[in-house]
Amino acid sequence: MKLTKTLALAAAVSSLSLTAGLTAAFADGLVGISMPTKSSARWIADGDNMVKELEAAGYTADLQYAEDDIPNQLAQIENMVTKGVDALVIASIDGTTLSNALENAAAAGVKVIAYDRLIKDSGDVDYYATFDNFKVGVQQASSLVGGLEQRFGEGPYNVELFGGSPDDNNAYFFYDGAMSVLQPLIDAGTVVVQSGQMGMDKVGTLRWDGAVAQARMDNILSANYTDKEVHGVLAPYDGLSIGILSSLKGVGYGSGDLKMPIVSGQDAEVQSVKSILAGEQYSTIFKDTRELAKVTVGMVDAVLGGSEPEINDTSTYDNGVKVVPSYLLEPVAVDASNWEEILIGSGYYTMDQIK
Repeated sequence: MKLTKTLALAAAVSSLSLTAGLTAAFADGLVGISMPTKSSARWIADGDNMVKELEAAGYTADLQYAEDDIPNQLAQIENMVTKGVDALVIASIDGTTLSNALENAAAAGVKVIAYDRLIKDSGDVDYYATFDNFKVGVQQASSLVGGLEQRFGEGPYNVELFGGSPDDNNAYFFYDGAMSVLQPLIDAGTVVVQSGQMGMDKVGTLRWDGAVAQARMDNILSANYTDKEVHGVLAPYDGLSIGILSSLKGVGYGSGDLKMPIVSGQDAEVQSVKSILAGEQYSTIFKDTRELAKVTVGMVDAVLGGSEPEINDTSTYDNGVKVVPSYLLEPVAVDASNWEEILIGSGYYTMDQIK
């Protein structure tokens, strides 16, 4: 299957290149890892994978979670610099708030790698490790459209749009990628946004909060769908999808003759994979955080060893001060047809975790 080959190829390429590059030049060096929150299973997995890969490469890891509190993350980063870390790996809560902290890090000779979320407005970000975030949005929208055709036949389709957190640069790439697929269909009248709510200024969901998404979906349904049916919802993250689905089920979707709308997602979290198997959420996007950790540790090892890390993008991620050299990994779309092959076959989950 094409998706499986893509996943396997991405894993093989990154694993081979990183194995070659891990020289452990700074064995016993200290690396600070600043993660945004433990409220998402995805970030817990990211933190665990980073610690595992760093320790395997001979480093000591200092992993801290800021629980979506910006001042807390700033304080944690400052403390890591004070403790003498050799490098910082940062998944920012708000990518625009770290400039002063990173100036201090740079003054102390600390290398900085942005992890999955671009750090904005700073010249002190050395590298960026992430996935092809525009492609994530393309895959979400493509899966949505395919599901609409499969479940509801020919259009027009009533679709509502949700975006990620406006302070996360990735949210705009997800949205823009999705709209590159959906906008032509909206222009043609095949897809209709009954609420009229479009653009990240209207559809963004601060802090990726599922409760906020659920409340907004409640409002959209009561204001626009008392005599119409929702056919699909673009949801950029599994945590939002769960909230949106709760709203839909609360007014009867998925029961009787009212079909469940096609709802997308991202991160292949266990709850959402189970939802896909239950016929509720339609799809998600799998981003193998094990491979992202390997890429990031390869960057750490290279910069601390005085060499250039492997990168594959030098144009996409302009943070307002500089274009940050980046390595982009491949995302993979997952639905009921391929979840076992992709998620279980790759060893990311065991069957006991899902069933």
